[in-house]
Amino acid sequence: MAFTFATLKTAIQDYTDNSETTFVNNLTRFILNAEERILKEVQLDVFRQNSQGTTTASQKFLSKPSDFLAPFSLSVVNSSSNEFLLYKHITFLQDFTPDPSTTGIPLYYGDWNDTTFLLAPTPNDALTMELHYFFRPTSISATADGTSWLGDNAELALLYASLVEAYTFMKGETDLLTFYNNRYFESLQGLKRLGEGQQTTEEYRYDRVRQPVQ
Repeated sequence: MAFTFATLKTAIQDYTDNSETTFVNNLTRFILNAEERILKEVQLDVFRQNSQGTTTASQKFLSKPSDFLAPFSLSVVNSSSNEFLLYKHITFLQDFTPDPSTTGIPLYYGDWNDTTFLLAPTPNDALTMELHYFFRPTSISATADGTSWLGDNAELALLYASLVEAYTFMKGETDLLTFYNNRYFESLQGLKRLGEGQQTTEEYRYDRVRQPVQ
């Protein structure tokens, strides 16, 4: 059964049998923490997307999208193809182009800070750039209709991750907290098989995804 924001909050209260005011006021925080945990523990293709931007001539920085988490690739788009940049550490970029006034078509990029990439060499023109990246989806608590991909397709992982957060807040019994955490990891394995197995292979070339015998 899929969860909406409202039904997920109700389920957390039903499982914990807790309607105390402070607990209820923190339901959104439990869910946000659960979403963050899932996002960081499994790679899903649904959380990949592309974005285009334009460099500024003689400006070595390129802004990241506001929902950016991690890069998969960055390329310069021209009329016939994409020319992919190589991801490097900032020290490599600064050593490669010690004088930022040296311009050309960028060959390398790296993370300057949370909001900006550094390019090397410095772009010589207004170039169209295409970024393929891992993004932070809108929380189920913030969507217009109270739904999300996790709520529709990973309801058990979202529920049990939320219960772990809620029961930790309650300082509940260790045995039940361990049970909720184990159920979360069980449900997470299905997501991992989807995101890191079935979404990265195809049966025509590789046969079906197989699990090792325990």
